[in-house]
Amino acid sequence: MNQATPLLTGVHRRRLREVWRSAGWPCQDLVEVELLFLGLLERVRQVSGHETLRVTEAGIAVLAETLQRNRARRDAHEQLVERVAREMTRAGRLAWRGLSLRAKVDEGWVMAMPDVFSIRHTTVEAYLEPIVHEVKVHRSDLLSDLRRAAKRMAYLQLSSECWYVLADGIAQADEIPPECGVLVARGGGLEVERPAPRRPMRMPFHLWMALARATPLEGWRDEDAQAHLGAPPPDASLPDE
Repeated sequence: MNQATPLLTGVHRRRLREVWRSAGWPCQDLVEVELLFLGLLERVRQVSGHETLRVTEAGIAVLAETLQRNRARRDAHEQLVERVAREMTRAGRLAWRGLSLRAKVDEGWVMAMPDVFSIRHTTVEAYLEPIVHEVKVHRSDLLSDLRRAAKRMAYLQLSSECWYVLADGIAQADEIPPECGVLVARGGGLEVERPAPRRPMRMPFHLWMALARATPLEGWRDEDAQAHLGAPPPDASLPDE
């Protein structure tokens, strides 16, 4: 099994999971042939005469390893998302995680789910300064995301600044499109590699409604945040964000 594992792709792992969760009906395609050859699936002849598939012990081991790896990836991502969100609340902002938002891109609507969306806690609409932070901890995820231009355009439509927050070492700042800022997580802090261009932006009604239905993270009422309330945005980008 150890020799077979490096040959596996995401397609193979998904097929294993599908067979595990199903009655094991064969697809008889090349993915199935490869899994049979690697000993991760086996054919079982039923008493009725028809043939089904069963995940072998080696296949179960691959499923368990995939589960652990995916959990580790999610944990690292969620920890960095949490760090960014807490930085926003400490800066006197209202922050949300996992919002599902709509944005008009070209002639259609695109659904976007920024890792962190935040606005300044102020009673002056012009000072809201909505910001999107998109967090990436693995290079493969970042490269996949950069190919999705519509998603990035949606983030730009929803914010006055859009930032990519990267785990240290996964990319250089010049790999990120220039319309986005770049923050890098190093040690216990977030360092600005390239400031995000700031654009004037008035929040549309559908975005107000999405925020009204959601609950911001706790922490924005802390005393260290009160000094920021109602103050106009500074001229320079906020490096700690």
